[in-house]
Amino acid sequence: MSLGKHLDEAVNRLHEASYRIEEAREKAVTPESLRDWLAALTDYSTALADVQLLNNESIHEKLHALAEQIGATARL
Repeated sequence: MSLGKHLDEAVNRLHEASYRIEEAREKAVTPESLRDWLAALTDYSTALADVQLLNNESIHEKLHALAEQIGATARL
């Protein structure tokens, strides 16, 4: 799978987890609703970390491509 597709997938997971967090926050506080909220929050933070990692990787690839275009000899 391409980097762009991985990033799109991570962003979709981020949006889904965000929706689930909002749903859980609207429920009455019970052990089950807290468990749902914590699971959604965990999924959100994992997806957010993936988005950040994939964005960094994408930027790194673009910098290498630019360096090749200008003939830079230094490693990025």
